[in-house]
Amino acid sequence: MQWGLPWPGAEQARAAEAAGAIAFCTGEFADVDAYVTSTEMALGTSSAVVGPGIAYAFARSPFVHASAVRHLHRLAPERVFLGLGAGSFRMNRDWFGVDSSHAAPRMSELIQAIRAFLTAENGERITFEGRFYSIDADVRAPVFGPLDVPILIGAFNKYMVRTVGRDADGILGHGIFTDRWWSEAIAPELAVGAADSGRAVDEITRWGWVITAVDDEDPEAAIAAARRQIAFYLTVKTYDPLVELHGWQDEVAAIRHAFRESPTTIGDHVSDDMLWSIAICGDTAQASEMLGKRTDLPDVGFLSCPGFLVGRRARARFAGAAIGFARDHLATVG
Repeated sequence: MQWGLPWPGAEQARAAEAAGAIAFCTGEFADVDAYVTSTEMALGTSSAVVGPGIAYAFARSPFVHASAVRHLHRLAPERVFLGLGAGSFRMNRDWFGVDSSHAAPRMSELIQAIRAFLTAENGERITFEGRFYSIDADVRAPVFGPLDVPILIGAFNKYMVRTVGRDADGILGHGIFTDRWWSEAIAPELAVGAADSGRAVDEITRWGWVITAVDDEDPEAAIAAARRQIAFYLTVKTYDPLVELHGWQDEVAAIRHAFRESPTTIGDHVSDDMLWSIAICGDTAQASEMLGKRTDLPDVGFLSCPGFLVGRRARARFAGAAIGFARDHLATVG
């Protein structure tokens, strides 16, 4: 597995690049914009690829996504990727004020419309006509020229995964993805989508977040932080198919009850099986053992430090430890 990090800031990014990191990504939320952070990444790095991982897909038009990518490409030529995620139906409706119904076919059209903008020649009229997007852009300014920017999609359910296989360049896996989920749920559906478009499934890149918390001075604190992060993710019912695949229904029921009553205790209900299936954590020795037991990691793993109930200083410490761990235990990176 090659590795990268969610954006840790320019200082730690320089150390990560020197240690072998090939990519940096960023999510977004109410106080964090994916494209603004991607600009920081472009300006604060020299060799790694950078991009949203993910940007909310339907909160922006194809034009806005494409123009942001072109701007980033000027700052970091040949080092930009675009990661998109649908977000939840409620978030799209109540936060963004947009329609996200029929998310998989909508995402398929969005990818095609963005590519229409990114592959345009100067002076070329850009047109796309679909069910959800209609584009007729006669842009007279000489600002175009084809860009080959990989588009990756954050996908979990089978319809969105098939959309990745059919239309996108790769998938961005969630931090709760296990080896079994990659091999038994993701791989078959990617193959279905790839077959629909007549291409080989191995053309599709597999990137993903990997929960990572290493601390040789206080390994129990690192383990507890990883448990809390796993529990926090599993409060979302979207991931119930993964829970059911592993038979973790009782643990997740307890997590959700605790989340309503006492959120700080939710990690207590994450079993060792859950922890070892999802995270890399503890001291260096245990983290190395956990890494060695994984059989189906993504091609590029973003070593994601826990953020739920973890302060900025602790996150920075975890990020520094993750860089050292990757340098010493992911020696095949290059």
